[in-house]
Amino acid sequence: MDVQVWADVVCPWCYLGKRRLEKALADFDGTVTVTYRAYQLDPAPVPSPLPIKQVMAEKFGGTSRAEEMFAHVTAIAAGDGLTLDFDQAIAANTFAAHRLVAWGATLERQADVLDALQRAHFTLGVDVGSVPALARIAGSIGLDEAAALAYLESDAGTSAVETDLHQARELGITSVPTFVIDGKYAVQGAQEPATLLAAFEEIARREAVEAGL
Repeated sequence: MDVQVWADVVCPWCYLGKRRLEKALADFDGTVTVTYRAYQLDPAPVPSPLPIKQVMAEKFGGTSRAEEMFAHVTAIAAGDGLTLDFDQAIAANTFAAHRLVAWGATLERQADVLDALQRAHFTLGVDVGSVPALARIAGSIGLDEAAALAYLESDAGTSAVETDLHQARELGITSVPTFVIDGKYAVQGAQEPATLLAAFEEIARREAVEAGL
């Protein structure tokens, strides 16, 4: 089974969705290939690092509304063992971070790189829009920091990210995470592990029937 996951580095529901996907796959009786694809909730440039709370308060009409949203997703994530510290989180354009994920894929460490980026953003307050910071994140999981920096300071990975973003538009993806299974089934949102597992089992059953197995 092939699972393509469109997600953004700074999307808390994508962080939660990745954790829940991993739990579902641990109980799935089958071989699954997972590929993470780039999506940007906000492709606008971020000229200088700003606290995410400030940015979201301006975007959603006030501090109280933003605080409600943060509290809601923080509580849900905590139930899945994830820490979200929005007091530290920094708003960032994620294009370079997605390029680092693409680099991780060439080293067969894509999921590890994405996890490190999400942890850095949500837990450590790292500016994941900063190229030097991204290189340090790569180094923190045992990858070559200097090689990561050289990669990010070039144009490498740009076309891979642009292809993902284009495909998302072609598929009509407007919210993430979105899971596309075997190119023809889509599941949206950070579904519970049991829900994802049931979906995978049903898809496997249908494809077995179609194959005459």
